[in-house]
Order: sequence, then structure tokens, then C-alpha cells
Amino acid sequence: MAEQPPNEEELRRQLEDELRRLKISDLLVQTIYTVSSLGYRRLTTEDRDLDEARLAIDALGALVSVLEGTVPADLIRDFNQVKANLQLAYAKVVADAGGGEPAEETPPAAG
Repeated sequence: MAEQPPNEEELRRQLEDELRRLKISDLLVQTIYTVSSLGYRRLTTEDRDLDEARLAIDALGALVSVLEGTVPADLIRDFNQVKANLQLAYAKVVADAGGGEPAEETPPAAG
């Protein structure tokens, strides 16, 4: 006999159990991965949006500083490197555009 799919009450209970176990730091780490991926995507020729890429850089900086002291130091180091790499990629895109971008298109400050 086939197993019955969970009913609504069982699904709600499972979701509540998952939420109890979930840590904010885990969610923020996952958000950093997502933001960095989207930031790089916004630098591609097909999906170029420098304002979005700049927002991703700023968001990475903010999220990483919030996580300092709550996740291992090597993870913070790696995330800071991801941010630096994204800043360099952003600067390259702007430079390759021939400098025709407005002044506000300079990469955000490190830190």
C-alpha cells in the first residue's frame, strides 16, 4: 500500500520544526551566495545593470560585517574576497565601456 502524502497539519508541523532549527546566520550566508551570484550576473553583457551590481557590492559589505563574529573567520575572509572580486569585475566593465559611464558609476568603496 502506498504511503499517504502528509496532510496540511503535518506539513505545517514540519515547517515549524524547520523554522525552529534555522539560524539567522545560515540564512544570511545563503543570502550572500545569492547576492554575489546576482551581482556577477548583472555585469554580463546579456543582463548588464550597473546599478544592481553596485547594490550587490554594497549589500555584500553590509551582510559580511553583520556576520563577523557569528561565523568562522575563514568564511568572512572568503566573503570579503568575493566582494573584492565583484568590485574588480565592476570596475573592469566600467573601464571597458570606454569611460563613457557617468561619474556615479565608479565602484563602491571597499569596506
